[in-house]
Amino acid sequence: LDDPIVTVHQSIGEAKEQFYYEKTVFLRCVANSNPPVRYSWRRGQEVLLQGSDKGVEIYEPFFTQGETKILKLKNLRPQDYANYSCIASVRNVCSIPDKMVSFRLSNKTASPSIKLLVDDPIVVNPGEAITLVCVTTGGEPVPSLTWVRSAGVLPDKTVLNGGTLTIPAITSEDSGTYSCIANNNVGNPAKKSTNIIVRALKKGRFWITPDPYHKDDNIQIGREVKISCQVEAIPSEELTFSWFKNGRPLRSSERMVITQTDPDVSPGTTNLDIIDLKFTDFGTYTCVASLKGGGISDISIDVNISSSTVPPNLTVPQEKSPLVTREGDTIELQCQVTGKPKPIILWSRADKEVAMPDGALQTESYDGILRIVNVSREMTGTYRCQTSQYNGFNVKPREALVQLIVQYPPAVEPAFLELRQGQGRGVTMSCRVLRAYPTRVLSYEWRLGSKLLRTGHFDLQDSTEFTVSSLSRDSYGIYNCNVINEAGAGRCSFLVTGKAYAPEFYYDTYNPLWQNRPRVYSYSLQWTQMNPNAVDRILAYRLGIRQAGQQRWWEQEITVNGNIQKGELITYNLTELIKPEAYEVRLTPITRFGEGDSTIRVIKYSGKDLTSREMWFHCGFEDGNICLFTQDDTDNFDWTKQSTATRDTKYTPNTGPNADRTGSKEGFYMYIETSRPRLEGEKARLVSPVFSVAPKNPYGATNTAYCFSFYYHMYGQHIG
Repeated sequence: LDDPIVTVHQSIGEAKEQFYYEKTVFLRCVANSNPPVRYSWRRGQEVLLQGSDKGVEIYEPFFTQGETKILKLKNLRPQDYANYSCIASVRNVCSIPDKMVSFRLSNKTASPSIKLLVDDPIVVNPGEAITLVCVTTGGEPVPSLTWVRSAGVLPDKTVLNGGTLTIPAITSEDSGTYSCIANNNVGNPAKKSTNIIVRALKKGRFWITPDPYHKDDNIQIGREVKISCQVEAIPSEELTFSWFKNGRPLRSSERMVITQTDPDVSPGTTNLDIIDLKFTDFGTYTCVASLKGGGISDISIDVNISSSTVPPNLTVPQEKSPLVTREGDTIELQCQVTGKPKPIILWSRADKEVAMPDGALQTESYDGILRIVNVSREMTGTYRCQTSQYNGFNVKPREALVQLIVQYPPAVEPAFLELRQGQGRGVTMSCRVLRAYPTRVLSYEWRLGSKLLRTGHFDLQDSTEFTVSSLSRDSYGIYNCNVINEAGAGRCSFLVTGKAYAPEFYYDTYNPLWQNRPRVYSYSLQWTQMNPNAVDRILAYRLGIRQAGQQRWWEQEITVNGNIQKGELITYNLTELIKPEAYEVRLTPITRFGEGDSTIRVIKYSGKDLTSREMWFHCGFEDGNICLFTQDDTDNFDWTKQSTATRDTKYTPNTGPNADRTGSKEGFYMYIETSRPRLEGEKARLVSPVFSVAPKNPYGATNTAYCFSFYYHMYGQHIG
């Protein structure tokens, strides 16, 4: 049962003819719980019930299915200004206590209002300290203030103090929308936001466009050439560009035209058009990007224009395609790029539309090399390298292809399998190849430990078998089948053993515990043997027993005569157990191979003062443990304990009889609630303790007679 929450909402009617004025208030109480919560309302010490006050209405919104309770105060009166309490209860299920929340309603109760003492937006430089201040301007009760960030959590270094948020050293990652939220559970929360912009300049790049009117690939004297520079700037409206030639400032003229591209087409881009290129125009051109607000280092980009400035060319070295490597290695794919200036190279998959190893569809390279670490088999395929327009010529991209072949060792099944078999019997092991590359030369070898048993090659088949026709003591152990290709080996492992499976304890023994002397008790231990015919005949069991909390085991052997059948119940009596101690019991089967798997259980003294094998059982549901009955974990819902004295006259008025069979109203009963949210066909199971009435007494004594009585009551058509 979570803490309940009360929220308040107002509905104010319009004034009519200056003398009629209505103000209605809704108090909503919500709590998460399992089982469903039940609510009650109080005004001061007065319990509010539906119909007890004409000015009060209590109801549930039909769509909430009992999760919400609303208290409606119609046309507020002076007595309605009071302290209201909502009590949430799950009727003491699992001893969960009721929980209460209170709200003071007054003529000053109002929803919150706030204002921000900061600008919007806020533009700052990286590393600066930023403080956001939010103050309340109204609201009763006094609202609480919190800050949230639209992009997720607040930065780790954020300091919060009431309505004040401080970021000591802001970074670009901290930019975004920050909102102050005020809440006092009256009406809707108030929210105001501001946007923090952190200045940044990054990703400076350039490209050269030969005369676009003649579709040239080269720079030619007498033709036009355009140099373009681009950066990413935040905020973009503060971005300015300056152009220089050989270190001297350039201004726009008839032959040197400086422009900026429309931000919607290519943001952060400036262009220098050189009309009618002359020999004297050769040189180093520099564009410098800066932000008007300062505080950020400028980005400077140099572009050399000369007779040696030529477009790029791409080739793949002859020995670099196809490239053969092994899974897990590091490999470098190479494209040789020539030209001046050398452009950025873009790598991508040519054979299918999949991401590159770094997760992007394209990977940039400044030297033409794509380095892949920890190559996997999925990376086999054809890769494309192509020139980018950035840091080079803005011409049709040049491209080349590189083929990558990844070899990997065989994948086989089973990776591990345990085989249990008795001596003198046969066993066959099969190892199957699932996939491998290359597959043309696959060999295998079978080994027992380090001893080589057989070798061979795969032809058309995809599996190999090894058979031991008659197991001996030397035949047991770990058999490995290694399937080998150029890239490595895959291994199937088989543990061939004669160990017997673990026994399985039987927990439904008829009256297993008894005592003949005051200070000690005895216990009838029963078990069955799992797959008794899987290995050699079980000769004996090693029984270990130790007192709970002790280290030392006391052991003895229990001899087995003849073969154990599947499902056969084996019995052994443990005696001289000290009251009221619990004991750990360990049971291990033994064959001529040796010890098998063990199993362990704990035996506990029941706490009953048993003087014989008879057990008297007499109680009523008044007991705290409901007569050792238990709720079934696999059903749909639970039974509820109730009495005439404890039931709620509103919610549980007809759940059971008005008195028990003795006439007492204090007697308890168990009932099931069958109304919503229960559905037809759902089950509630209340399970009694086990009363063994086995017709055959394993000890030869007279059976204990049990008389079991319970009283059934049906109230109306719905509840029993």
